[in-house]
Amino acid sequence: MLCEILLIVRSSYYKWLKHEETNEEKINHELSQLILEYHDEFKGILGYRRMTLWINKRNQTNYNVKRIRRLMKKLGVSSVIRRVRKGYIKVRPEITAENVLNRQFEANNPNEKWLTDVTEFKVIGSNTKLYLSAIIDLCDTSIISYKMGISNNNQLVNETFEKAFQLNPEAKPMVHSDRGYQYTNKVFQKKLTSRSMTVSMSRVGRCIDNGPMESFWGTLKSEMYYLTQFHDINQLKVAIDQYIQFYNKQRYQEKLKGLTPMEFRNQALKIESVI
Repeated sequence: MLCEILLIVRSSYYKWLKHEETNEEKINHELSQLILEYHDEFKGILGYRRMTLWINKRNQTNYNVKRIRRLMKKLGVSSVIRRVRKGYIKVRPEITAENVLNRQFEANNPNEKWLTDVTEFKVIGSNTKLYLSAIIDLCDTSIISYKMGISNNNQLVNETFEKAFQLNPEAKPMVHSDRGYQYTNKVFQKKLTSRSMTVSMSRVGRCIDNGPMESFWGTLKSEMYYLTQFHDINQLKVAIDQYIQFYNKQRYQEKLKGLTPMEFRNQALKIESVI
């Protein structure tokens, strides 16, 4: 009766009934369980590329990204983070004296190029905003220093850099920022030049000149902030601390050869010390 309802011939039913699971099907079943497990563990932020990295890293395997993508599609699993907007056309940047970085977002060694910025977060039911100041190293995309505060002021930025100086006392990087008042004041400029650091700034209205920093803000908010409703500023601070630790030490990146930012940074620093 069921075969008649489903328009299936009886021979097909008996063939299915006697079918033994192949080795490939067993592997796909195990992979599907891992995909669902990691999707739940990381709150849906893993796309098929990073899902492949996690599966291979944790289980010491070498599965192809196409296989993981196919299984994720079959399971209806996809990343919850934002999609890249279509229709964006890259244009050749204008060359200006002040934009020394000039969108050259690659660095061969740690502490060669630092990018910095401040972003804000809102707390539900409160007029108080939380501001996060951070510095990212272009060599390994690690967050080498960050500070949080309820005011977007000079002190917040100064403390961020003082922490970076303490952690990297020998560093003399190019420091790129926007033209915010925190970065253009004389005290801050003197702080950088006294340490023989090169100063670079984005052009007015061109946030893409600080692209990797803006990209990190988008990633942080998509993978953490937008997924939870924060009613308490202290709860938000803890979540930001936890996410940056996760980003630096656990979030594998394909462009870093499947390593985390800190793994890549530590390897690069060891090579530097040998040289």
